[in-house]
Amino acid sequence: MIVRIAELEIDADCLDAYAALIAEETEASVRLEPGVLFLFAVSARESPHLVRVIEGYADQAAYEMHLTTPHFLKYKAETAGMVKSLRLIETDPISLKAKAQIWN
Repeated sequence: MIVRIAELEIDADCLDAYAALIAEETEASVRLEPGVLFLFAVSARESPHLVRVIEGYADQAAYEMHLTTPHFLKYKAETAGMVKSLRLIETDPISLKAKAQIWN
C-alpha cells in the first residue's frame, strides 16, 4: 500500500474554484479506480489556502495508473494556475483504520 500526503498552497482568490475541482477529482478517482483506496482533501481552518490531500493506493501500479486518468489530468490542467506550491510527502503507514463511509 502507498500513502502519500500532498501539501498545497492555493491562490486565495481561487479557493472556491479549487474546492470544486478537487471534490470532482476525488469523487471520480474513488468511484472509478479500484486501486484508489482513499483520498481526503482538507484545509487548515485558520489558513484555508493551505490544503492537504491524504492519498491511499493499493500499490505503485495503482498510483501510476491514477496519474494517467482523464479526471486527474483534467484536475491538473484546470488547477495549474491556482496552485502556488506543491510538496509530496512519502509516508510509511503505521496504522490505518476507518469506519464505513459516513460522509458525502
